[in-house]
Amino acid sequence: MIEIIPAVMPKNYRDLTEKSALFAGVVPLVQFDIMDGKFVKARTWPYGPADSEFARIISEEEKMPEWETLNFEVDLMIENPEESITKWVKAGAKRIIVHVEGVKNFDAIRNAIPPFFIELGLAINPETPISTLQPYLDRVDFVQCMGIAKIGFQGEPFDERVLENIKALRKLKPEFPISVDGGVNFDTAKQLVNAGATRLVSGSAILQSADVSNAIGDLRNLVE
Repeated sequence: MIEIIPAVMPKNYRDLTEKSALFAGVVPLVQFDIMDGKFVKARTWPYGPADSEFARIISEEEKMPEWETLNFEVDLMIENPEESITKWVKAGAKRIIVHVEGVKNFDAIRNAIPPFFIELGLAINPETPISTLQPYLDRVDFVQCMGIAKIGFQGEPFDERVLENIKALRKLKPEFPISVDGGVNFDTAKQLVNAGATRLVSGSAILQSADVSNAIGDLRNLVE
């Protein structure tokens, strides 16, 4: 079954809370895009004025908004992700994604994430050779192929190189979960699944719709 995952780029804690509420009871899991303004140009919570809210969640173990009904994964588009991995583990992330282009100490990342309880994913940009992933494939739970060249921004044009990346990865790992993030919409979803994707992460195509529940249902119907 193909998994549809809404993506949220939270401006602040309130924005995260409001958008999370849109998906509670609609999907089992949502992706939060976490950007520090260094690895990519954009910057999102908790790398803004609301950092104190994140510290409170960690210290009081309150978890994230809607955590009782909605799991979440974090896409860490940040420098030195190994330095904050344990915070996201404590925050209750179900999946944690780091980018192969920014990996400096993979062992530290892998060792910080409890196996079986939290999935570790490795993202790769369209221009990066799939062979770059090979040293890590047996130590991650899934790969996220980026479907846009300019990561960190919603609504960017679809990069067709991702289709070949998915096919190449599917040959290497026939049963492996493959996510696609960026450029996932009603025009590209079927192509991505036909190439071998099993998880579709979509931001603007869902959030800009009049009804997010209907948009998710329409995407699902396209690929099932």
